Amino acid sequence: MSKKKPLILVTNDDGINAKGLKSLIEIVRSFGDVIVVAPVEGQSGMSNAITVKVPLNLKTITSSNSITKLTSNGTPVDCVKLALNQVVERKPDLLVSGINHGSNSSISVVYSGTMGATIEGSLNGIPSIGFSLLDFAPDADFSVADKYAPKIIENVLQNGLPDYTCLNVNFPAVKLSSIKGIKICRQTKGRWQEEFDKRTDPHNREYYWLTGSFKNYEPDADDTDEWALKNNYVSIVPITVDLTSYTAMNHLKNWKL
Repeated sequence: MSKKKPLILVTNDDGINAKGLKSLIEIVRSFGDVIVVAPVEGQSGMSNAITVKVPLNLKTITSSNSITKLTSNGTPVDCVKLALNQVVERKPDLLVSGINHGSNSSISVVYSGTMGATIEGSLNGIPSIGFSLLDFAPDADFSVADKYAPKIIENVLQNGLPDYTCLNVNFPAVKLSSIKGIKICRQTKGRWQEEFDKRTDPHNREYYWLTGSFKNYEPDADDTDEWALKNNYVSIVPITVDLTSYTAMNHLKNWKL
């Protein structure tokens, strides 16, 4: 690896063979030396989970002067931790996660393995970006990401990010010609209304399959990521790890403790 070029760590939650990961690698390789550490299989919905009950492994897939690719049986956050502790020789200049197959806008950010890895990067003082495309298809078209992700990456490399802050970037699943631009947004207030489909397996044992739909609590707000994506903008939401509710702190000060 070159000492002069930026060092870029790449990971995801869809697994080492996902098309979105391959697309992201192609995007970042022009910016510097690339090290990829990604799960061996899909780890969607793992958020910030880490593995503590089974041993982790690392397997090198490819290695050259400009790109090294490894895979692990761990979660996305495990992959970042392993990369920083066992793989890289210096702190990466950038961490990118994705490109996720499916949206990570609004409240999905707290469930996302893609964003879990991104947040882990920011905790380690690395400017970090999570990328997602609103298309779950394995063969999704990443043309919009190919055009707009480099602009975002270049700005982060040049300007950095505030401490303990990362970016949650989502791309609409529309033709490139339909994209209106990029919007810096806030996270939409909403939640997933879960339902569990009760089923019976061939052995007559009951089991449950998670389903549900997203409920947008502010559909008319025009400064949110959901609005931006609905109106064919690429959305960027800055995410911080400080979960303190400062409004609630003031409320609690009125308690008689």
